[in-house]
Amino acid sequence: MDTNSSISIPEVVLSSSGRRMPLVGMGTAVSPPVPPEETKTAILQAIELGYRHFDTAALYLTEEPLGQAIAEALSRGFIKSREELFITSKLWCSDAHSDLVLPALQKSLQTLQLEYIDLYLIHWPVSSRPGTFEFPIKQEDFLAMDFKGVWRAMEECQTIGLTKSIGVSNFSCKKLSEILSVAEIPPAVNQVEINPLWQQKKLLEFCKDNGIVLTAYASLGASGTIWGSNRVMENETLIQIANAKGKTLAQICLRWAYEQGISVLVKSFNKERMKQNLDIFNWELSEEESKMISEIPQSRGCRGEDYISEKGPFKTVEELWDGEI
Repeated sequence: MDTNSSISIPEVVLSSSGRRMPLVGMGTAVSPPVPPEETKTAILQAIELGYRHFDTAALYLTEEPLGQAIAEALSRGFIKSREELFITSKLWCSDAHSDLVLPALQKSLQTLQLEYIDLYLIHWPVSSRPGTFEFPIKQEDFLAMDFKGVWRAMEECQTIGLTKSIGVSNFSCKKLSEILSVAEIPPAVNQVEINPLWQQKKLLEFCKDNGIVLTAYASLGASGTIWGSNRVMENETLIQIANAKGKTLAQICLRWAYEQGISVLVKSFNKERMKQNLDIFNWELSEEESKMISEIPQSRGCRGEDYISEKGPFKTVEELWDGEI
């Protein structure tokens, strides 16, 4: 790929809004955090390379540098208009209360310096004490989420145009069913951990049946984060396929997800790797390679221990994921 030309990324149409979402996006959650300037520079590089989908959250503290990068990309002519980008942000647990959803989104928009975002997600299926914005959340501050009330408020955000689509993150089939049973506007996306070591086959089937797009975080195992590991990057099967194909292991993981119809978030601030992560569209995995990946033993990497509390609403990891572990 010519370094000066940006690559065009395939898109998926979100069924509940008709909006188009690029199937590869750049994640901005960095743990431990890096200086905002570093995040902004990486996002600008990504826009130059052809990335158009960016994922942030109130919790990540990256809304501000993302907003600054968008403004700079416009002024430098990397993009002609804001409409070329797909921006996702998320509602934090302490704002996951019916009366706080709209103000939380308005605050995110202010920080991003945007009039609307393309997708707003409920970050986790649990609420916490309002007014206390912190992570990790104190055990005594967790509260059961009023799914119906919070989802109504999310729908209002879409109806008035502050977000073009709405969805969820870290929701099991059972919790998605609860939302679907009260929804007038069904969730467009469920963003969850997916990679060859945690393939989420049951959830993928459920989401396909309900017109929900699955977006993968930790698509390479999230090594370098507090909870992530090198288990994906050190997997023998994946190493073997990558070597045989003359591809990077990351490219194998991303291509695999793309072939499942999953959208993926990649997070690298290294320009060379950012480029490699987009080079997944003009080749494919063989039937044999796909079969080898489907036989990799499965286990969840992000167990969500930070969201369980002996005081409830989820006292165990099993309850949080409804046994989908």
